[in-house]
Amino acid sequence: MYNRILLKLSGESLMGQKGYGIDENRLMEYAQQIKEIADRGVQIGIVIGGGNIFRGLSGAQKGFDRVKGDQMGMLATVINSLALSSALESLGQKVRVLTAVRMEPIGDFYNKAKAIRLLNKGNIVIMAAGTGNPYFTTDTGSSLRAIEIEADVMFKGTRVDGIYTADPEKDSSATKFAEISYDEVLARGLKVMDLTAICMCKENNMPIYVFNMDQKGNLLRVIDGENIGTLVHP
Repeated sequence: MYNRILLKLSGESLMGQKGYGIDENRLMEYAQQIKEIADRGVQIGIVIGGGNIFRGLSGAQKGFDRVKGDQMGMLATVINSLALSSALESLGQKVRVLTAVRMEPIGDFYNKAKAIRLLNKGNIVIMAAGTGNPYFTTDTGSSLRAIEIEADVMFKGTRVDGIYTADPEKDSSATKFAEISYDEVLARGLKVMDLTAICMCKENNMPIYVFNMDQKGNLLRVIDGENIGTLVHP
């Protein structure tokens, strides 16, 4: 049983059946899964990407200034964080949004002590705006927050059920790893998370568990110890 986790959610997954923005059904499914494990007493920190609204790197490739593009991406994560917090509140769950860039009253300014204090009081803490700095992805932001809040593990909820030798959506012969080391992920160049995020987790012994969050009930199954994804470890 985990005491405290960091859950990294993909912004793209929030689109659900839509081509852009937030699918209200997917949002509520996520909120229900998260509430289910919160009711078990698990302390939950969450980081959400913003790719369903704006991705800074793709903006830069289309002529945006990279710094401004990344700042727009940070704001996209805040929108997603507010949406998820609202869905959780509708289920009666205590939740707080902390932002890496000052924007009260939208969210409180993030710091480690505040985040841990809120977690200990039974709040789900959603940490928005990435690291607050350009050139860092939300993968790196989630690795940083997982380490800062002293999580037992970082769960990465994706559209696939783990890490494969190749992209299973493009290569039917790709095989899944039950577990894999940080070094092998780096050596194989697997696109689990960006290099900075993987290296941060490796240096701080933060295990990563990759699983399919889009299948309802999977988050609880992972918490219960079912081997339905891929564990990245030393």
